[in-house]
Amino acid sequence: MTAAARFPRRRTPAPPTSPAAGARARPDLDQLTGLRTGKPSFYPEYREGAERLRRVILALDRISAALVRTMEGSEALVRAVADAAADHLSADWVVLGLVDGELPDAAPRHVVLGPDGVEWADLGSVPERVRRHVERLHAGDGHHHHDDDPRPRHLHVPIRLDGRTVGGFVAWTPPERHIDDTDHSVLRILAGQTASALQNCALLERAERLHAHTAAQAEDLRVRNDELMLTQQALGAARQREVLDNERHRIARELHDSVTQYALSAGMHIELCRSEITEPVLLQHLDTAKDLTRRAVEQLRSAIYALNDDDHADKDLPSMLRQLSTVHMPDELRVEVTIGGAPVPLPHEHEQSLFRIAGEALFNTAMHASASRAVVRLAYADGRVRLSVSDDGGASPEQIRRTLRAASVRGPSGEHRGLVNMDARAREMGGALRFRRSRIGGLQVQVDVPIGTPGKELG
Repeated sequence: MTAAARFPRRRTPAPPTSPAAGARARPDLDQLTGLRTGKPSFYPEYREGAERLRRVILALDRISAALVRTMEGSEALVRAVADAAADHLSADWVVLGLVDGELPDAAPRHVVLGPDGVEWADLGSVPERVRRHVERLHAGDGHHHHDDDPRPRHLHVPIRLDGRTVGGFVAWTPPERHIDDTDHSVLRILAGQTASALQNCALLERAERLHAHTAAQAEDLRVRNDELMLTQQALGAARQREVLDNERHRIARELHDSVTQYALSAGMHIELCRSEITEPVLLQHLDTAKDLTRRAVEQLRSAIYALNDDDHADKDLPSMLRQLSTVHMPDELRVEVTIGGAPVPLPHEHEQSLFRIAGEALFNTAMHASASRAVVRLAYADGRVRLSVSDDGGASPEQIRRTLRAASVRGPSGEHRGLVNMDARAREMGGALRFRRSRIGGLQVQVDVPIGTPGKELG
């Protein structure tokens, strides 16, 4: 074994590298972190940049919070935007003003916020420089007017919409708060968004006014339509009454000119026969015929009077019933009328139908019941009105009901037509016609009709 093999050769250490070479060999910390730690002014600049970033984030948050007030109207929006600008700049004074003639629906036209964010409504009490800027904003003077202080503590940002100036911001900051480019950017963003928000607010308010106007017009049209419908109904009812009155008058003339004359002629011939006949039995029959003729003439005259009577058109139902009981009945029948409860106005056609039912019932009492007394009672109560006509005659309720059923089955005819008409009128009013024994011994005709006003119980 050689000496070289026994004693390995010592490696000569490499010579030390230069500082420049060491700098090239280790990783560049600046490249990894994006920071230059060796720059003495780095940390102050970092802190200042972080503070600006924080202010920008807070400012954007304030802007967002202000712009969502659009739905509350232009007044809330203008004040919220002015507050946002004052908060971001920590300003002593902030003015937001709109150019005269622009955005005419927006109000207020200017907002002046003083120290601590207090609003100054009286321009006469604000500093002169603030008042001048308010006037310039209203006049549309969008130029940047510098104060005598050379430090950047005064800011003027126009609010522009569709290429024209519609308003602007003016702000003054305290000595320790200088205005930088970031502040200019934030206020320009706020101004641009404010212009759009004010326009949207104006459109919203206009839409609300149009909606309210349209709703008012729709309500007015509804009211007018209701009035028109009522007028049409009144005209229809008046026309119907006119047709009925003409027909009643025609029938009255026919009865007077023909039937009454025939009855009177029959009575005169009976009287002539009586003067020539001496047999007692025949005289008795002629006396009966004369009495029947007299009764027929009385009933015809009562019917003619009723058909020609137009005075009841403007009277209420109780008054019409009282008049019916005094002028349309024969002397030997005593008629009483009683009213129960507080009278309630009924539809005209209902009052007419009840009046006709009462008249037909009294006519039947006078002609067929051999009664000396009749009681007409009208009672208002419990959401209905009840009309009853009672007598002390000899008619049977069961017989009257059978007669009505038979007449209804046979259909229209001259026989028992009055009963059928009474039943039809009651049904047309939503009521019912009933017959029962009266408390004074004879027949009671009763009609119940529903009405809309509740009251006391019916007797």
